[in-house]
Parts: sequence; C-alpha cells; structure tokens
Amino acid sequence: MAQAMICVGAIAGAYGVRGEVRLKSFCADPAAIADYMPLSSEDGRRSFAVTLTGQTSGALTARLDGVTSKEAADALRGTRLYVPRDRLPSLPDDEFYHADLIGLTVRDTGGRELGRVAAVLNHGATDLLEIRGPGLGDGILLPFTQTAVPTVDLAQGTIVADPPEGLIADAAGKRGPGEPA
Repeated sequence: MAQAMICVGAIAGAYGVRGEVRLKSFCADPAAIADYMPLSSEDGRRSFAVTLTGQTSGALTARLDGVTSKEAADALRGTRLYVPRDRLPSLPDDEFYHADLIGLTVRDTGGRELGRVAAVLNHGATDLLEIRGPGLGDGILLPFTQTAVPTVDLAQGTIVADPPEGLIADAAGKRGPGEPA
C-alpha cells in the first residue's frame, strides 16, 4: 500500500529576483512546514529542501534548493507540497488531519447514510465538511463542531452527524420544517 501523503503547503509564487518563493503553509504553526523536509510535489517527481527566510503578507518567504532565479520560482507557482503522513506529529483524540476525514462515510444519528466527506473547508469561523451523496443536491456544508459531528471513527471510516434542522431538506430542494407551503 502506498504511503499516504498529506499536503502541508503550496508555492504562491516568486519573491524577489533571486529565486526565493512565497510559501503558503497549511500547518497549525506555519513555520513548522520546514520541520517536515524534504517536501515533495504531488506527483513525487520533485523534492525540495526548504530554508525559511522571512514572512510577507499571508505567506512565508523561503529558499528552495536548486531554485536560483525568479523565472524558476515563478514556474513553481501553484505547486502543492506534500509529506508522508507518518512524518507529521500525532494529534489529540479530538483533532484530525483534513486528509484523514476526506472519503469517510457520514451517517445521521439514526444510522442512515447521508454521503461521504468530499472536502474540508475553512472560511474563518470553523471547519466545514462538504458532504456529497444521494438526495443532497450539490452537497451540504456541515459545521465540523462537537454538536453537529459528535463522533468521528477513523478506524471504522465513519462520521456520525447531527445536522442542524432543515439542512438536509434544504439541500434536497425540499421545504424545511416551518417553511410555508
């Protein structure tokens, strides 16, 4: 079985003219990205040793071994950076890497299958699980809170969800409780 790879960052573009890059870190501590070297491209063909050089608006600045010009740095824009799952630290029981949640089966508290986690999004307030499945239209965004997601069982590959009232009916294009006929 292939080693699970986790995306820990992405190259946002060149920084200056000497080959430095703007590096967007997806780590809880952005500077920790340098602790997981080498970082690999998604296809695994490129590997990068990273030296952090500073910070700029919304990103770190860094040197990547072998990248010595602005043109070379610009060519890497959009490259997502990965590390093997086992190189990352263990998390407390109530925290999860996004990659561990994607693909899990989601069931409601009554055991009915709702769908699968397609993505984990964060738009500021809290993480949202994008759930796709039959009867959910274009999918639903479920807040990843203890109330809405009381149980995550990675070993069983399941999540128990208690969606807010009306969320499932609204996604299916039906009227939710209390809406006029």
